[in-house]
Amino acid sequence: MMPFTAAIEPLRAANRMAGTALYQWTTLSKDGGPVRASNGTLVQVDGMLRLIGLPDAVVVCAGINAYDHRDAELAAQLRRVSRQSAMIGSVCSGSIILADAGLLDGRRCTGHWEDLESLAENYPSLEVTQSLYEIDGQRFTCSGGTAPLDLMIHFIAQDFGRELAARVADQMLHQSSRKPGEPQRLDLSERTGVRNPRLLEAIALMEANLEAPLALEQVAERAGLSLRQLERLFALEAAMSPGRYYRTLRLKRARQLVQQTGMSMMEVAVATGFGSAAHFTSEYGKAFGLPPSRERESARQG
Repeated sequence: MMPFTAAIEPLRAANRMAGTALYQWTTLSKDGGPVRASNGTLVQVDGMLRLIGLPDAVVVCAGINAYDHRDAELAAQLRRVSRQSAMIGSVCSGSIILADAGLLDGRRCTGHWEDLESLAENYPSLEVTQSLYEIDGQRFTCSGGTAPLDLMIHFIAQDFGRELAARVADQMLHQSSRKPGEPQRLDLSERTGVRNPRLLEAIALMEANLEAPLALEQVAERAGLSLRQLERLFALEAAMSPGRYYRTLRLKRARQLVQQTGMSMMEVAVATGFGSAAHFTSEYGKAFGLPPSRERESARQG
């Protein structure tokens, strides 16, 4: 719901600031029926995608479990629209739907940071970046949350000038529009509460090496610490051992892949550095109270 709203509200504000209908939009679903957002809100739409006509742009919005909503008919409809010279774009995990339709082949693209690894693995022809948003020819993709606000302010500035875009940003209480290449995630220190620069370096190394975990001695050495110093810092600032912290990072990433992708459990295990599916399932169950297969089933039902 957040990226859906963040994509529309700047356009409404632009119309209000200009005193005229600069932008018009229509909400559509594949079958014309209402769509329930991941927060439970039922969104009524204006019609069916196949009756779209000749739009200037189409924006695909998707959220959690986008892989489960891939659909051959929907992909065909999006390809048809693309042949009408319309810009085709997405917000949040809508990039998965565009990739499945073949509309991002050979393009720079992005999506929500949780989806980037699986997007690159599942669609190797894409040039996946970690940007807030990407515009590549007639294609644009945008990460989740409030990032569509930055994208739409960019388009407003492009269409009607920076002054109007600045007024829209001010109306949205958006003090500084972010540039495409700015990071999606909070600074590591803000996310973890850690202030020690050596410990932050160690955590960054762990986050960057989930598929092929480094030995703790390697982490310590690259962070400029001895293993004993590393252990003391983790005990002091994270209240756990570095080994446990590293394993928790891998399991959290595994949980995202289990809940939000169609990767097999063996693929998830490999992607998060577990040597076997059995070992992965055992560690996952200890951490989250149920095996990954049941967790995926529950996520899909929810």
